[in-house]
Amino acid sequence: MNPNHLSEKEEEKNTMMDIDKPTSTSLGEESKETIMTKHVESSSATKEDDDGNPRKRRHLLPSDLKVDFDVSQLQILEKPAALEEKRGIIKFRVVANDDNPESFIMLTGLKNIFMKQLPKMPKEYITRLIYDRNHLSMTIVKDNLHVVGGITYRPFEQREFAEIVFCAIASTEQVRGYGSHLMNHLKDYVRGTSKIQHFLTYADNYAIGYFKKQGFTQEINLPKEIWMGYIKDYEGGTLMQCTMLPKIKYLEASVILSIQKAAVISKINKLTRSNIVYPGLDIFKNGPAHIEPNQVPGLMEVGWCKEMEELAKKPKPKPFFAVLEMLFTEMQNHPSSWPFAQPVNREDVPDYYEVIEHPVDLSTMEYRLRNNQYESVEEFIRDAKLIFNNCRQYNDPSTTYYKNADRLERFFQKQLMETEYSHLAE
Repeated sequence: MNPNHLSEKEEEKNTMMDIDKPTSTSLGEESKETIMTKHVESSSATKEDDDGNPRKRRHLLPSDLKVDFDVSQLQILEKPAALEEKRGIIKFRVVANDDNPESFIMLTGLKNIFMKQLPKMPKEYITRLIYDRNHLSMTIVKDNLHVVGGITYRPFEQREFAEIVFCAIASTEQVRGYGSHLMNHLKDYVRGTSKIQHFLTYADNYAIGYFKKQGFTQEINLPKEIWMGYIKDYEGGTLMQCTMLPKIKYLEASVILSIQKAAVISKINKLTRSNIVYPGLDIFKNGPAHIEPNQVPGLMEVGWCKEMEELAKKPKPKPFFAVLEMLFTEMQNHPSSWPFAQPVNREDVPDYYEVIEHPVDLSTMEYRLRNNQYESVEEFIRDAKLIFNNCRQYNDPSTTYYKNADRLERFFQKQLMETEYSHLAE
């Protein structure tokens, strides 16, 4: 896990900043005198216009949106983390190793969180990167410089990407939405203060889901010559990339999505009658009764038909159906599955059904799966084992059929181990 650091020096400016600092909180005059601070309001990260003059990004205004309803009347539910920031409970600070005592306090607090939340990462390695002057850290800070989470990253501004090295929230502060809000802050800050447009990170199996929710993908389209040899390669990690959208302010993404949702609903209501609420049916006032579906007000208008009634009567798939479907598809597509695709032909092998008491093949398994006949994962596995065991019982070990059964069984067990039912594998 040695970092692939080259000797290239990145700019080390703006090493300690308050990001989106709430007006209700302050560091105090003494702190302002001793700490190099740059206030960056959530909507005012500066960029240059076409003439090279600095310009400010502004908040999204109703006039910017081409919608046919009053945006100001739209009720947008703010996330808990955003509300806590507005109330001054949490602050977001970008910190680097700039020899300032308060920087050391916050970096040390963040280091302790990473050591606890990332137990497989060597403590010496975490310490070295946290205090490395090429790295910056976006931290979530409460009163008295108490750090509750953060992201440590290394910017490669000339190459327009940054590597996220560590990302964690204290265990006592999770499920509050801090992780998403932290990443949104990082995106807006990095894009507003540099030329960086991409993030790369190596995620372990537990972190892949989080990064996917933050817009990361395992499809790397950034050319290798840009990042290869610059970022640290972790054994067992999954490389993921996030390319930031130039027109989106990520801290306002929920507002944009709420407006888009309202616009879609408004359009639907103009084209359909789905927004009409009908009163209850009087026929049921005196107890159970029968009524034809086409007599229910509004039902025909939403597209009801006889076929829908038949579909509704079909049994719902079992909770484990998706896993069984995946296992069956993988097994069916395996190169060694061809001898087991269909039932053994009685004319070709007359004595087969005298030797084999419970014959099973892939087409039979597929029929049972599609018709919801498997009551448990164990039943599905039992049928798969019958295919392999029947083949080995009837055929000599030197035959192709016997060898295909062995290969397919090994593959099946390997696929089963990768599911939540791995305890059933042999």
